[in-house]
Amino acid sequence: MIDGLDARLIELFTQEPRIGVLECSRRLGVARGTVQARLDRLAERGVIKGFGPEIDPVAIGYGVTAFVTLQIRQVGGHDPVADRLAGVPEVIEAHTITGAADMLCRVVARSNRDLQRVLDVIVDVEGVERASTVISLATQVPYRTLPLVRAVGDGSGGPDA
Repeated sequence: MIDGLDARLIELFTQEPRIGVLECSRRLGVARGTVQARLDRLAERGVIKGFGPEIDPVAIGYGVTAFVTLQIRQVGGHDPVADRLAGVPEVIEAHTITGAADMLCRVVARSNRDLQRVLDVIVDVEGVERASTVISLATQVPYRTLPLVRAVGDGSGGPDA
């Protein structure tokens, strides 16, 4: 679990990733060593997965986002298909799912025509039997974790809430 200080620390670094440990400690009113120890602990536990830049696909020319559900041959399993999909740069996320399909992928493309090329590459992946695609028209709620962090940090979320 995380506490209120962890939540404030995560929020500050999420909003200002280049802030630095010293400035963070000053703003939060805690010792620099406390901030560093907390960051190290959160990283070791896998709560914080990285400090790299967040890339917007639109800004680098990939203006089309689509969600593709895949039915895969059950004989080979999900892992070999996922490994092959990882080799397709436009597949930016893939999940094993329940329901009528077996996997859900978030893909990006430069245009609708380029999306057709990406889909052709995906359905050509060994183990993929069928694909169904929906194109995202607008992102209403972007991927986010801060509301979840805040809820856990203040005790209003999580399994014990």
